[in-house]
Amino acid sequence: MTYKIGLVSLGCAKNQTDAETMLAILAQNGHITVSEPENADIIIVNTCGFIDSAKQESIDAILEMAQYKEIGSCKKLIVTGCLAERYSNDILSELPEVDAVLGTGDYDRIAEIIARSFDSDNTPVICGNINRTPICAIPRILLTPPYTAYLKIADGCDNNCTYCAIPKIRGHFRSRSIADIKEDAVQLAESGVKELILIAQDTTRYGADIGTSLAKLLEELVTINGIEWIRVHYFYPEAITEELIDTMARHDKICRYIDMPVQHADDYILRRMARRTTCEEIEKKIAYIRKALPGCYIRTSIIVGFPGETDEHFDKLYDFVRRMRFDRMGVFTYSQEEGTPAAEFEQQIDEDIKQARRDALMQLQQGISLELNRAKIGKTMEVIVEGYDDDSFLFYGRGRGDSIDVDGKIYFGTEEIVRNGDIINVRIVDASEYDLSGERI
Repeated sequence: MTYKIGLVSLGCAKNQTDAETMLAILAQNGHITVSEPENADIIIVNTCGFIDSAKQESIDAILEMAQYKEIGSCKKLIVTGCLAERYSNDILSELPEVDAVLGTGDYDRIAEIIARSFDSDNTPVICGNINRTPICAIPRILLTPPYTAYLKIADGCDNNCTYCAIPKIRGHFRSRSIADIKEDAVQLAESGVKELILIAQDTTRYGADIGTSLAKLLEELVTINGIEWIRVHYFYPEAITEELIDTMARHDKICRYIDMPVQHADDYILRRMARRTTCEEIEKKIAYIRKALPGCYIRTSIIVGFPGETDEHFDKLYDFVRRMRFDRMGVFTYSQEEGTPAAEFEQQIDEDIKQARRDALMQLQQGISLELNRAKIGKTMEVIVEGYDDDSFLFYGRGRGDSIDVDGKIYFGTEEIVRNGDIINVRIVDASEYDLSGERI
């Protein structure tokens, strides 16, 4: 039986790649993807369950899609992803609209669970298999623009940070083989992808479980014809090696862009988080990167309001951010996640204090970002074209220092024909806190 499938995918890029694989498997089984949920026979909500706000967003999406059983043609509502894995029993008891639940380790069984949902009077559930080896390369149906694709190189995590539930949701760290990843990358290149974005919970530990390394993987990926940019997300500072940085320095295809979540800069808070580094070590690693990779963009993420964070701890973090002058930075207030050690810590911080600390860091970073962007005026940058802005009458795209969906844009004017996915040169003429503008040369 062929069905029309609607899909809503929430959360991180790693979750998105699972959604893309599910769509491909469903297409192989004869099903058709539709963009309007009111026209779908089956709606899949691929959920996130990382923090409270993400859980609520997922629940809201499930309830919204459930309405199409009344006002559309939806016959079955399937919940997949992290919320499904973590709270399958709660979903079944609290959301009777749901017809089936599929966990993070079994997303390749999506066609099976849809069939079972029609064959059974009971709600089918496939969960708890979180430590499966990542499935082999399957041509995906991309949810990104056709010139950019995420490439998941591993799943799971063994870091066991005290604030994080990922190991409970995604299992132990498991690397895909280089051969499997390269097959995936070749398929993407043949489909027109120019930019690969490598992702995992911790990319820097890629291969430690199978006797290889991220540097060796990158050496293979740079040989693929058609791939022009390779970007890597989620470097853990303590796992960044000289071999890795040397590999990045030797290959122009690898963007000088390091997304390195440091989370904090006070050693007491870092220990309570169970991070495997110190502030001094982080600073030395940043200095090493900037010396070995001139012009490298460093993006980081920070958590404020972690249990026990005093004004003095925050002041040290603030001074650290001021001195490090990150090119990109996201700041998040601590979320008290059930089932994690930190949720039981004493000295939980008031939400108003968390928000005030976040606002202070973001204001500091805005000033840093503006200064760094203004320093780019007069420089020429490579830009991958993404579209045309009707309000400003300018095209826009991203530079090597800008990842999709999380960083800024580069706006530019041109009288020549450009297409989305073209990589062109733009001379920068103006700058704001997050975006640049220029002209094609």
